[in-house]
Amino acid sequence: MAGKDSVREWLEARGCPEHLVKGGLAGLVAGWERTVGSVVRGYGLGMEDYLNDMDGRQLLHEAMAVASASVRGRYLQRVRAADRRIKARLLPPGKCLWGAREARARGWTAEINWWYFQLPREGVRS
Repeated sequence: MAGKDSVREWLEARGCPEHLVKGGLAGLVAGWERTVGSVVRGYGLGMEDYLNDMDGRQLLHEAMAVASASVRGRYLQRVRAADRRIKARLLPPGKCLWGAREARARGWTAEINWWYFQLPREGVRS
């Protein structure tokens, strides 16, 4: 890989699996778009899978902050479009899916980390 990739380096430093490191920001964005598609179709997996998918959105949020402005700019419109698509399929904000204690400890808010405070209108199995 030519040149430095701050997102891949950050993912590696966090101990993320090799496939996430290799995919970098492009992979995180594509993964979020796949998750959004599955929610739009009616999420058919359980809560553990859903939380894992929302952890992917959190990782994307943090990776965007690490990316250079030019790299971030390449993906920002795709992320915003995917966010708009999924928000139309989610229930209004409620309590943090990981619990209030975890939200406080990590500084998550329903305004910034909205993905942890909403569930799909259709889908998530118990």
